[in-house]
Amino acid sequence: MKNRIISVFLVVFGLLNGLAQELYDIPDGKATRWASFENAKAEKGGGGKENKGAKGHPFERIPAGKSLDLLDIDGSGTIKRIWLTISDRSPEMLRALTIKMFWEGSDKPAVAVPLGDFFGLGLGQKTAFENKLFSDPEGRSFNCFVPMPFQKSARITITNESDKDLDAIFYDINLLKENHEGELFYFHAYWNREKNTTLGEAFKILPKINGKGRFIGTNMGIVTNKLYNDTWWGEGEVKMYIDGDSNFPSLVGSGTEDYVGTAYGQGTYNHMFQGSLLADKEEGAFAFYRYHIPDPVYFYGDIKVTIQQMGGAPRDVVRKLVENGADLIPVTIDHAPNFTKLFELENAPKLEDKDFPDGWTNFYRSDDVSATAYFYLNKPYSDLPPLQTVELRTANLIKAAVVKNDL
Repeated sequence: MKNRIISVFLVVFGLLNGLAQELYDIPDGKATRWASFENAKAEKGGGGKENKGAKGHPFERIPAGKSLDLLDIDGSGTIKRIWLTISDRSPEMLRALTIKMFWEGSDKPAVAVPLGDFFGLGLGQKTAFENKLFSDPEGRSFNCFVPMPFQKSARITITNESDKDLDAIFYDINLLKENHEGELFYFHAYWNREKNTTLGEAFKILPKINGKGRFIGTNMGIVTNKLYNDTWWGEGEVKMYIDGDSNFPSLVGSGTEDYVGTAYGQGTYNHMFQGSLLADKEEGAFAFYRYHIPDPVYFYGDIKVTIQQMGGAPRDVVRKLVENGADLIPVTIDHAPNFTKLFELENAPKLEDKDFPDGWTNFYRSDDVSATAYFYLNKPYSDLPPLQTVELRTANLIKAAVVKNDL
């Protein structure tokens, strides 16, 4: 059993890295299928039948409050690519449309995420980008290259939870019909938002789940609280609690921008495994991602992934923030050559005290944080909470036009 699990992990790792096989290797027992509105069941010889084959059914409409199946097939296979586009790509629609995926006939989705966030970019925004798992060549489409295996059945739906009709959705889902034997690891995605994170409490990128699997990574969106002005927001550390970790994690980083591969602040960049697609300091809008493909994160019993919401600024700037009504909790002070850990002092100085050291002061803060977590799990569903309401998902969204980037 252990060897079988390792072999499945190696297959998934190979798929994610594009190394599963040579281009000239044509395996037996696999059949290529495409699902679209021209062949919704991805049937052999079943495509393009409408209008005598002359582009009879390229798109559909989704009225407000209605759902639409993009895929509903039986049998064993692997989804290799999803492409789609829609007529309304506003932040409100990208958060109101939800994509759900159901494996093996389960009535509980393994994936339940706002459409825009699922396809790799937070805050309901659109911009051109490309990484190993997702791409958008010109800011008008959605591409996903995450392999999604199933043994008995697969269903993918889109639901329009807005109060507006969606005039057009185009899509195709490319898959292989192939047999999967033994234990299978199913693709999952979870989305979470806190409009105001709790001071001093870590934001849950992925609440604790039980089982075996692999954490693939996350894309996140942050809209900063105006009470902190334009001070730096990204001191929070990503922490991963795996296989029985309780109070302290096995995996911990050194800061938010460090986690996504940059340092000393965060602008815009677009790399294969890490990136920051939105970085508008004036609006306080940031969206970024990190995918653990060359550096896999495996778990064999359980996992929880969190990030602290923490910022930093010079002492006198922090004092001014408090005077202007900002809630914060000082954590550490960098006053070289010293680094003061306030929580380890019995009589720690208060921010307003004269003897509070003059230096860079890190502090807990509260901002609007959202994240999509991607992972594989050895069961087709999890015990994670259901997707949050459309009212919460769409509240206080930034406008697409105000977001600046360097792409």
